[in-house]
Amino acid sequence: MARIHDALDEVGAMLAVAFPGDVPRGLGDDELLLTAGALEALGRLVDAQRTVVAGEVAERSRVELGTDRLSARKGCRSAVELLERVTQISGAEARRRMTVGSATRSRTAFTGEPLVAEHPHVAAALSTGDLGLDTAYTIVHELGRTRTVADPASFDAAERALVDQAVGAGDGAPIRCTADEVTVQARAWAAFLDQDGPEPDDERAMRRRGVRLGRSRDGLVAMSGELLPEIAAKLKRLFDAHLSPRSGGGFLTDEQRADLAVQAETRTTDQQRHDALAAIIDTAARSGEHPSIGGAAPTVLVSVRAADLEAGRGAAHADGIETPITLRAARHMICTGGIQAVVLDDAGRILHLGSPERCFTPHQRRAITLRDGGCLIPGCSVPAAWCEIHHVVPDAHGGPTHTDNGVLLCWFHHRSIDTSGWGIRMSRGTPQIRPPIWLDPNGDWRPVTTSPTRLADLHDLNDRHDLNDRHDLNDRHDLNDRRDLNDRRDLNDRRDLNDRRDLNDLNDRRDLNDRRDLNDRRDRRDLRQDRRDSA
Repeated sequence: MARIHDALDEVGAMLAVAFPGDVPRGLGDDELLLTAGALEALGRLVDAQRTVVAGEVAERSRVELGTDRLSARKGCRSAVELLERVTQISGAEARRRMTVGSATRSRTAFTGEPLVAEHPHVAAALSTGDLGLDTAYTIVHELGRTRTVADPASFDAAERALVDQAVGAGDGAPIRCTADEVTVQARAWAAFLDQDGPEPDDERAMRRRGVRLGRSRDGLVAMSGELLPEIAAKLKRLFDAHLSPRSGGGFLTDEQRADLAVQAETRTTDQQRHDALAAIIDTAARSGEHPSIGGAAPTVLVSVRAADLEAGRGAAHADGIETPITLRAARHMICTGGIQAVVLDDAGRILHLGSPERCFTPHQRRAITLRDGGCLIPGCSVPAAWCEIHHVVPDAHGGPTHTDNGVLLCWFHHRSIDTSGWGIRMSRGTPQIRPPIWLDPNGDWRPVTTSPTRLADLHDLNDRHDLNDRHDLNDRHDLNDRRDLNDRRDLNDRRDLNDRRDLNDLNDRRDLNDRRDLNDRRDRRDLRQDRRDSA
């Protein structure tokens, strides 16, 4: 054992002396490339020994050994975790080394007789340093899927051919195939070796199904996997239902439908699917129909320093995820799930444990659901069951956990409410919203709800208003009609009076004329009489 360590230390010291870090800068182009090839050849020898050791660790940590397995005796859950802790490599790299190590390790039969490795050609080329770890893993992985159905002779020929192509002993000798080129050839061989055709789709699908969470990168955690068709269909229908911009619009008023037409959706379809999945997860965790953890519903524990939360700088940490989360995400989760204060001294001892802040109760949630109907933001069709309850006035600012201070928001609009420009306020227990300035330059507050019962109430109220307006209009019409009748009567009366006055005037003129005529006749008669008397 000491000799192995001494030999490795000596090789490392020789490499450090012969190849200091700044040597490549002084090399010519050809010499640089030759050096890269020589170092890679040395690295393949090292990888071969790494693989052998990893395979032995995996063998001694077999599950069937129970508590006697090496990983358990060293306090690790699996051989992968044990190798990670010893070597500081990633879990993926540990699994890759163990896969190749187990496939190239010599075996022992139940009778005690030695058996060749599952992939003897890979093992031989790997041990001499002619085959790299990435190429060896490709061959083992691609051909391994056909081992149970392939003809043994054909399987051996395929492995030999792939190794020859990789080490430059095949048809293209002395040119060596790269790892990517070997991958293409290995998949072609795998298709050829599966002579019986693909296994039944259902059996293969059941074995290959799975969902994987990758490592964090750029603030995101990669997710991949394969779903059974019926599960994918259900998930797709959920996505379709909640990505439709006009879902659940049967109770919308004409004004609200007009609002939907002008709402600008800034999220991509992939982002909307992410937010729908977030709502599905929250709804499932809140349902109480899933196994508990520590006697409570599945709950993510988020830790953040009070000073960072108050200053708005720093980061929070979610249990189970290595990547820190932003304070914005922490505030979002605090608003939804409450907060519990824990006071520690400088040594880390717990001095005080506060009680959890009270969250909205199921009874309050039902009442708020009846009032709001779903996410309050116009154009959002996420139903109430998928929504979170947002404190309009935050708890940190004295906002109570009361129905007069809680509104329904979907995951996305709750997460972005502080930056999206949407305003929310309560007026006598009724929520009102104000669109962003780029949607409504006037910035008017308006009441909003998608609750069918509340919309029905609003319809009735509008109908009553319309009825009252019609009654008022009819009353005004009746008043105007009466006024018109009176005006016409007054006009007729004035006309009659004028007519009578005109008639009287006419009669007076006639009487005057008559009198004048009579007087004239009298005067003429008197004149004739006077003339006769004079004669």
